Amino acid sequence: MSFIKENFLLENKTAEQLYFEYAASMPIIDYHNHLPPDVIANNKPFAGINEIWLSGDHYKWRAMRTLGIEEKFITGKGTSDKEKFDKWAYTVPFTVGNPLFHWTHLELERYFDIKTLLQPSTSKEIFEETNSQLKSLLPKQLLENMKVEMLCTTDDPIDDLSHHQKIALSVEGPQVFPGFRPDRIFGIEQYDYLDYINILSETSGEEIADLDSLLEALRSRVAYFHENGCRMSDHGLEFTYSVNYTHTEVDTIFKNRLLGKIPTPEQEMMFNSCVLFELFQMYHDFEWTQQLHLGALRGNNQKLKKQLGADVGCDSIGDFSQAKNLSNLLGRLNDNNKLTNTILYNLNPAMNEVFATMPGNFNNEKVEIQWGTAWWFLDQKQGMELQMRTLSNMGLLSKFIGMLTDSRSFLSFPRHEYFRRLLCNMIGCDIENGMLPNDKSFFGEMVQNISYHNLKKFIKYKS
Repeated sequence: MSFIKENFLLENKTAEQLYFEYAASMPIIDYHNHLPPDVIANNKPFAGINEIWLSGDHYKWRAMRTLGIEEKFITGKGTSDKEKFDKWAYTVPFTVGNPLFHWTHLELERYFDIKTLLQPSTSKEIFEETNSQLKSLLPKQLLENMKVEMLCTTDDPIDDLSHHQKIALSVEGPQVFPGFRPDRIFGIEQYDYLDYINILSETSGEEIADLDSLLEALRSRVAYFHENGCRMSDHGLEFTYSVNYTHTEVDTIFKNRLLGKIPTPEQEMMFNSCVLFELFQMYHDFEWTQQLHLGALRGNNQKLKKQLGADVGCDSIGDFSQAKNLSNLLGRLNDNNKLTNTILYNLNPAMNEVFATMPGNFNNEKVEIQWGTAWWFLDQKQGMELQMRTLSNMGLLSKFIGMLTDSRSFLSFPRHEYFRRLLCNMIGCDIENGMLPNDKSFFGEMVQNISYHNLKKFIKYKS
């Protein structure tokens, strides 16, 4: 039987009341994830549990490599799905204390009603049962089963959004909107950068010959995304780009790059600072919400990156300086009345207080800056509790916009339940310890707002 009891993560009766009477029934708005829109659009049965659960999940890959499992059983070819699944089943007992242990068994129970612990002795049984159920479980049904009302994917500016257009024509399933993620525009030093610029030029219909035409091409894509329901942008950066530059200097840097000249690191920073500022002004003009995911040191294992590409489980927390550049960018936008709703995420827990205190500098009656939920390596019990405690101490927890999956997996949505249980437990413990008044109606409404209502008001998405 499952160790996940009804009161999982809920330490007292008040926490249980807050969760079961107020939080549990709330719909889910997953405002940032990496789900493939083509899978949602086509809505066809999955090939099996490996496709939906193991393929693309770098959290699991990382754990398996830590155990010394051969790469052929993780991402390699020449091994069967059953062999790969068996290796994951072997790994799971070793993940005790890691969020993967909780997530694995929550997902098996919530999606497949499997209460058995996954381990080598149960691998065959669970592999066969999940594959059997997946024959009749379509992607949209999996989302509906978790009460997903709306989600935002992560899409490159050059995407044609045809899959989103197909989804929009369907009456089945949740609303699905694109998210504008222009990270590749900041790789001016990359050897294949001009190939990307050529595709952007073709996609936008704008001949890109200088900085102004580059910005016009980007504005054209922002407008196209907006027409297709997009109301969110996102940037995954090591730190915020915000150094001094002039338009003329950046124009020269970009023209030289079009001629094949690789910029210096200082020139890269000037170019990136200019383009980021210009994009953030565009987001304001279209009344979007903008996101900054800051602090990841990506692709540390260069050998593995060359073999498999990016996002394969060789990233880690970076120790970049964050506060000054972030303040400079938000301040410049604020000075020019071009600051729009913003969500900030940090990956380094040493920066929690920095990110908790930054929003209060710029919030006003028109603009709301949020410190986003614990992200990536911090998306676990202690990380989420620390984030919420710090936000409560230095900001307004009652205004928090809550959880997201940031996942590539259709089985990741119980993470919202995990978050809501931790939220209710934190407040419930404070009530029973005499730190807060025993007003369940007030705090029940608060957890519903954090779980759903605050976010729905915050994001001006097309309904």
